[in-house]
Amino acid sequence: YKGLWIGAKNFNDPVEKKNKGVKVIGVGPRLPANQFTMVFPKGIKLIGRTYPPLVTVDQQIGTNNTLYDVLDDVDENLPCDRMIIMRFNTSMGVSVTKKVMGFMQQNHDNYFIHDYVFKNTGIYNEAGDVLQQTLQDFWAYFNYRYAFAGATSSGFGSTWGAFASEWGTSTVFSEFGQEPTASIRGFFGYYGPCKDRQDVSYEQDWGCPNHLEDGLLGSAKYAGAVTLLASKSPKDWTNDNSQPRTTAYVRADQTPMEADVSQYDETFMGQRYQFMTEGHLPQTMEESVGDKYVADWRSAYPDRDIGGGPSQGQGFGPYALAPGDSIRIVFAEGVNGLSWEKCREVGANWFTYYKGTGKPALKNPDGSAETSYTKYTRAWVETGRDSIMQTYKNAQSNFNKNFQIPQAPPPPGSFNVASGGDKITLTWADNAVSFPHFNGYVIYRSEGNVKEYKTKYTKIFECAASNTVHQFDDVTAVRGFNYYYYIQSKDDGTQNDVEPGKPLYSSLFMTLTSVPAYLLRSSGKALEGIRVVPNPYDIRSRIWQFGDKSQYDRLAFYGLPPACKVKIYTERGDLIWEKDHTNGAGDELWDSMTSSRQIVVSGVYIAYFEVTEDAYDADGKTLLFKKGQSTYRKFVVIR
Repeated sequence: YKGLWIGAKNFNDPVEKKNKGVKVIGVGPRLPANQFTMVFPKGIKLIGRTYPPLVTVDQQIGTNNTLYDVLDDVDENLPCDRMIIMRFNTSMGVSVTKKVMGFMQQNHDNYFIHDYVFKNTGIYNEAGDVLQQTLQDFWAYFNYRYAFAGATSSGFGSTWGAFASEWGTSTVFSEFGQEPTASIRGFFGYYGPCKDRQDVSYEQDWGCPNHLEDGLLGSAKYAGAVTLLASKSPKDWTNDNSQPRTTAYVRADQTPMEADVSQYDETFMGQRYQFMTEGHLPQTMEESVGDKYVADWRSAYPDRDIGGGPSQGQGFGPYALAPGDSIRIVFAEGVNGLSWEKCREVGANWFTYYKGTGKPALKNPDGSAETSYTKYTRAWVETGRDSIMQTYKNAQSNFNKNFQIPQAPPPPGSFNVASGGDKITLTWADNAVSFPHFNGYVIYRSEGNVKEYKTKYTKIFECAASNTVHQFDDVTAVRGFNYYYYIQSKDDGTQNDVEPGKPLYSSLFMTLTSVPAYLLRSSGKALEGIRVVPNPYDIRSRIWQFGDKSQYDRLAFYGLPPACKVKIYTERGDLIWEKDHTNGAGDELWDSMTSSRQIVVSGVYIAYFEVTEDAYDADGKTLLFKKGQSTYRKFVVIR
């Protein structure tokens, strides 16, 4: 959850027609039912520097980007790769323009820059009515409630992590740069060992390792925000190093955080204003908690009770905003930590010690040997502290350079994946070759969708500028498996200002496929050759058909005509699934679900095949399949 509040003292409320000692309005961290009596949206727009590539799999749209990356406008002079612009008025008479900037360059793609301008326009309702007044002791307050459950818990008892971690009960926050001379200031949060974990002690729980399966570290990430600019005053938009003036953490379930709020309840809004203006605490939450469970520390310090989880505040103020005055606040919000590859490696070593099945050599991040597997795991998890600070420094550098950072070659303008009988063919556009310092492409492949945390991508192709091609045949694909791909353009490594010598790559997300491709068989020669494989289908034996891949719960129909209709009936004759087979291949896969996405039960089923187009042999004369011909096959499903 996140929240934005704005408030001021001695406010002349145009609705109540009286002066109020304090007025606070806003949204979040919980969504209030009366949100649109305080905030009046005036528009939202997504702008891109370039259009996204056209990505297809088997002649259909092959990426989920078409659902999200829908541009309202394209501006080649945009300072970032994507920008969302939002404008809204508020019942305080403050109009807000918010820009959120995203970047695809690999050193800058893990943060967003938020650029706010707060202007005293006097507009206080949806109709646009105006009451001019100076806003005294004006504050803008941002609140962050992070949860680092991620893959470790997607519902009660769903995976290996504690369900309570989904609302951040074990989250720990730390702040930095409160002194005016600091060169960088902000905060970060991370997953602290959770008392609600079963069979895993405090020392063992760094990164929330999977103690049930393989030790995978599911929460080895750090996230937070760094301030890039806060106006000194409405007349001076240069940076004020004393901002934010409030950095206190608060209990996420305290009364001022509730969703049911009234902007006319002066007592309630006074409590919010106190949060906004609280200032700095003597200790950060991390310093106060130390090496304790957050739950235990909470009971030891009741004056700072964070039952239900903590949230971090960032308050900017006080300002005096006369009619027409504006202030600007800019910050970057980012995330960093261990890669999934390192989470698997470190977690596997942890798991071996935890289960007592071995004692592999342990090497700390600094290269030193380690004898304690819990200290080893914690050391690796805590490298995320340096990683998130590097993210903040990258964002700060980007902002200070007015967003003039080196650019990677663009992704191919089109990326096409085509399933085939003995290979999967990938082709792509050549628009990147004219980019300065262009040096070829890389292609990665996986057997699972990127949204699945167990998915691993492997590099299967690379070329340089000297041997550039725009087609690749994946002949290592195995029949029966789904495959997903992405392609990146790359440069020669001379432009990287963060890691000199390392090539800059176009964003993998631009070409990431979310529709599977797979090997197809040649069409059959006669209806008699159609087979159902396996038959019977026993779900307990699927590992022998498709390997240890739990997502493959399917049967295959082999020897099909190039064009036919496939229908599946229950033994009593109820039609439960059908498909028009039109790709000219000889096989079709069925995931053992009905057309309404219900998993079929054990039983006898009937597959019906009807030829929909005449089909001839390679000589073009011998008729193999005649339109209207049909046949059926019985098969058994065992669950």
